[in-house]
Amino acid sequence: MSFVVARRGIVLAALSLAALAPSVGFAHGPSRQKVADKIEIDAPAEKVWAVVGNFQDLNWHPAIATTEGTGGNTPDQAKRHLTLKSGGTIDEILTKYDAKEFSLGYRIEQVDVKVLPVNNYSSTITVTPQGGKSLVEWKGAFYRGYPNNDPPPELSDEAAIKAVTGIYRSGLEALKAKVEGGK
Repeated sequence: MSFVVARRGIVLAALSLAALAPSVGFAHGPSRQKVADKIEIDAPAEKVWAVVGNFQDLNWHPAIATTEGTGGNTPDQAKRHLTLKSGGTIDEILTKYDAKEFSLGYRIEQVDVKVLPVNNYSSTITVTPQGGKSLVEWKGAFYRGYPNNDPPPELSDEAAIKAVTGIYRSGLEALKAKVEGGK
């Protein structure tokens, strides 16, 4: 008799936990967001990489007023301090660098969410040769600027995605104009 009672207790406990499980899924915070954009540039990959591959110089991006950096292109040592034309600043560190494959990765170490509404941001830029042309792809992953549930609109997933998408699009278009304009 005690075996049956114990078994019923286990079954009831399992059912109680199962009933709670759906509500647990909604209790977590934000989800990691991803943005990717690309552009074709009418120039060889080496020419594009000569601009993109210098981690210390992001002055080709229209939102950047100045870039100050240290550590060259050495992963985990190279850092850059970006001052935006809007007045904000962003500190970044190079996480991977492959000149042979025309690819670099970096992450933001410090940014005010009022400047860029993201947290835990990492990104890669890759230049892929396509005959005499190049395909440049910029990918990033991040969390919204507000880490808890019910973010204010300016720190929401949508705001973060819109901001990063705008950075990538304007940057890629400026890169294209710079490289193609210097033929």
